[in-house]
Amino acid sequence: MPDNKQRILVVDDIADNIDLLVEILKPDYHIQAAKSGEMALRIVNKTMPDLILLDIMMPGMDGYEVCRRLKEDLTTRHIPVIFVSAKMTVEDELQGFDAGAVDYITKPVSPPLVKARVRTHLALHDQNRELNRKVREQTEKLRSTRLQIIQRLGRAAEYKDNETGLHVIRMSHYCHILGLAAGMDEEEAELLLNAAPMHDIGKIGIPDSILRKPGKLTEDEMAEMKKHCEIGAEILGDDESDLLDLARIVALTHHERWDGAGYPAGLSGENIPRVGRIVAIADVFDALTSERPYKQAWTVGDALGLIKQEAGTHFDPELVKLFEQSLPQILEVKDRYADPDA
Repeated sequence: MPDNKQRILVVDDIADNIDLLVEILKPDYHIQAAKSGEMALRIVNKTMPDLILLDIMMPGMDGYEVCRRLKEDLTTRHIPVIFVSAKMTVEDELQGFDAGAVDYITKPVSPPLVKARVRTHLALHDQNRELNRKVREQTEKLRSTRLQIIQRLGRAAEYKDNETGLHVIRMSHYCHILGLAAGMDEEEAELLLNAAPMHDIGKIGIPDSILRKPGKLTEDEMAEMKKHCEIGAEILGDDESDLLDLARIVALTHHERWDGAGYPAGLSGENIPRVGRIVAIADVFDALTSERPYKQAWTVGDALGLIKQEAGTHFDPELVKLFEQSLPQILEVKDRYADPDA
């Protein structure tokens, strides 16, 4: 029979506290444990939990910062976080809720209370996901129309370049697949599917003489080309729309590199928004495996080999692993949206 137990991550720097919560919860859930905030984020990056029990006072990164980072990342913001701490003042509770927590359990913990709070918040999380699913069903036609409009906006930039309009369709679907593999729920992954086609919208502001130059760009021309990220972010602007906000992040960060050698901000590692790291892989893979006037298409094996070779330098190594695992789905999309003359 399939194991349907939900996964709980317990984070505390004191082993006895972890052992107690594990003992309380292990009959009903899969339990993972971390003894620091940094370790917790690494675990979440690899194995997405359904709920997190998080201590506040820890050496290095405290619980508030862990929670803030989780809530700032589109792929992890949906995970319910319950603070478990001896800090008990109203100010402490307010700070925890401001960071994004859903509840607060004080130490020493009561086993029945822990079980009840965990059960309640997992049920609420499941109800919210079901509600979101129903809303998605009701708005599918609207989403489809919106996606077509956005893809055409993305193609406006492609027409200035030497790429085809199908590039933005393929890479946006690759992003959707990789986003789900990285732990996004369906709503968030679909939001990325809608936003990804606008990753290069800033190319509208780059002179044709640079975009269409057949040879290598000069240093000054390359500096001008790199401005397309910031131009794209400026075009998309600061907007209350989740879609346009995500598209702005993607446009601004998809040329950042894991080792910090990218642009425009030279961000590195997990300081790069995960959606930017996802789009970077999807964009490069499609560019390599597509024929252009200036190059032949690479084989899938060669393209994947380069991406794996640059894991840890250009690309997020964990996302590269997930991309390789998702290759059958990626190739289905590649075939479905192949360029007409491919």
